[in-house]
Amino acid sequence: MLSPEAFREKYDDEELEAELPDSPVSTLRSIQYLYGKLYTLGTLGGGQYAPYLTPDSAEDLVDTEDSLIVVRVDLSGDEPTLADDDRGPVWVTRYSEDLVEKVSHCKYPAARGIDHSITHQAGRNSDPEKLARYAKERVTSWPVDDVVQTAAEEHDDGWIINALGDLGDKEDVLDRIEENVETALGGESTTALLTAQVKINSNGGYRWPGEIDGFLEAMRQRKLSKLVTKNKADDSSGKATDLVTGRDTRTVGTAEDPQNYFLGKQLEKFPGLDIEEAWRSHPISEDAAVTVMNADSFVEACTYRTFGAKVYYLPYFRGRPTADHARELYDLLYRAATSEEDMTPVERAYSEFKLTREHELRFYVSAVMPHQMSRYDVLGETLNGRLLYPKMLAEKHNRIVDLTAAFTSETEWSSPMPTNDSWDLLVGSNERLHSVSTGWYFHQTFAERDDAEANSDDPRIEALVAVLSGDSIAVETLLEEYVERIDADESDDAFDSFPSFRVASQFAQLCVLADDDLDLLTTTDPGKEPITNESDYEVHTMETAEKILADGGDTTAEKLETFIEDTPALAYDPEAPINDQRRGAFLLGVLIGEVGAYQNYSENRSTTLIDQYPVKSITSARIKKITQEAIGTTITYTRGENRTITLFEHVVDRLRDTILRPDPDDWEIETDDLRFYYSLGVTYGMNDHPDWDQLETDTTEEL
Repeated sequence: MLSPEAFREKYDDEELEAELPDSPVSTLRSIQYLYGKLYTLGTLGGGQYAPYLTPDSAEDLVDTEDSLIVVRVDLSGDEPTLADDDRGPVWVTRYSEDLVEKVSHCKYPAARGIDHSITHQAGRNSDPEKLARYAKERVTSWPVDDVVQTAAEEHDDGWIINALGDLGDKEDVLDRIEENVETALGGESTTALLTAQVKINSNGGYRWPGEIDGFLEAMRQRKLSKLVTKNKADDSSGKATDLVTGRDTRTVGTAEDPQNYFLGKQLEKFPGLDIEEAWRSHPISEDAAVTVMNADSFVEACTYRTFGAKVYYLPYFRGRPTADHARELYDLLYRAATSEEDMTPVERAYSEFKLTREHELRFYVSAVMPHQMSRYDVLGETLNGRLLYPKMLAEKHNRIVDLTAAFTSETEWSSPMPTNDSWDLLVGSNERLHSVSTGWYFHQTFAERDDAEANSDDPRIEALVAVLSGDSIAVETLLEEYVERIDADESDDAFDSFPSFRVASQFAQLCVLADDDLDLLTTTDPGKEPITNESDYEVHTMETAEKILADGGDTTAEKLETFIEDTPALAYDPEAPINDQRRGAFLLGVLIGEVGAYQNYSENRSTTLIDQYPVKSITSARIKKITQEAIGTTITYTRGENRTITLFEHVVDRLRDTILRPDPDDWEIETDDLRFYYSLGVTYGMNDHPDWDQLETDTTEEL
């Protein structure tokens, strides 16, 4: 394949634009067609027959010993004969880059028959006897194939094909081919291409298949014949407007493509499919269909697997392809296809373009999951993917955990949410884009699943595709996934305490997805609308402990009040009555977390209120009783210490106003919503303590 530099040198603007489609890129097929064109130009150049060749299929044979076996035929006399020059009737040589176009190989799956071209690829390490049989088939099988014979009747070079067939009828000729193959190989097995050279004029040399137009046309016709007989059709073709080029021409309906989207068994693409009439539902010209098939290498280079699905992230430039855009796209696709770096297509595109081409560069995004043999589920398909979405998400997440007052503190008291360098979502990271694009970003927060048994309803895949394409994720999905993961962690013996870091990770993610610039959250429930709103956590703006105390305030009370006010889903809002219920669940969690931490550290109890009231136990029907019991436990500890002020009074007072006086029996908040914000409260309460790092720093400075 040409390097990007060689590609630029080989094709000037005029040559390149002559090969590019005339219409704007607007469909998956047009992207595949463009990729196929660029791949063909980068491997075999332009021209009518280049798209039909398959150089990749024998790429591993290039420059290997005994990798090309050539049957040499002389047609310059009155009768066809085998060559009798110095090289003889069979020439075993090395397949090389300069022979790729001359040999003109067109692969056909071995299980289905001989290759489309007169050049045929043998199986790996074939023995001399088998290779001799394949060599003889260059004159016994390929020339007499029905499609090849039809092509021969209509082409000026047809006599050459017929002469080869005549030679194949002579037993002595076949014996000589067999003897020469076995002698040349010396009894050794090898992996090789087998082809033919033909001498047409007495004063001319031996010509390769790529130098004989009739051979190329017969190859083309053989390949095209398979496009109209797929899925047991007799002839699924007809004249229509090609959906790629816009020209009226002969079209086919069930051609293969790199993503298996338009196969006959894809019922969602072909409702009420009639195999013979498939070309009416999805008309694509024969040449365009073959070009699309050639896109496979570049398409595969822009895919990756995650959650049991295959994610496609195909870059393209908006509008009609230009020479400059084609060169830039070829550069990106070439590097994707040849690089060994462990990068997703998202990261690679960003490393190449950053966001400088954001107004021009777009991505086709989808996830494809195998469903049954030859059946696939296509998820979240869009042509409007942009680098902006995953990159901005990565940057916004780093900002939330590194800079905002929800996760950082400048006082001698801890931040509302805990952080931990061992938890990817609780610390800023230069690898965040990798985390987002691979789906690891959601793997850490959503319910765990066995990827081997993944299905098309996997919300992790839906969330990943949404982030890559800028679509929205339902809040209901997030809450359900978050709560299920929290519940699983609480039940997991590997966790010896409440999974506060998990909850903090989920909350950080929720805050980022709700960012106004990203706008990745949606809901149809007015009660959940505040969850989709951007939080208002400022960067290190909470008043310092010294100032709060000087004003007669309580550090912990002010911190709690500020967090509630800056969290839209918890804030006081007369137009959002569910916020009061959500805030009640959160405050109960705060008290449970505060008391549980107190029991653990001050009372040295192995079982605490946190263990006594796991997330799955929290319901609207039980929340009042649990609140009463939690406050009762708090008062008991207060009396035991002979305190004049109730322990965690700033929480208890708010709870009385939120849960005990209004009756929660009439609450409308849904269970997942209730439980997640209860979990958030527990996490807050467990983390509500002096910031030991700050205290140590202050002490050191004073000394």
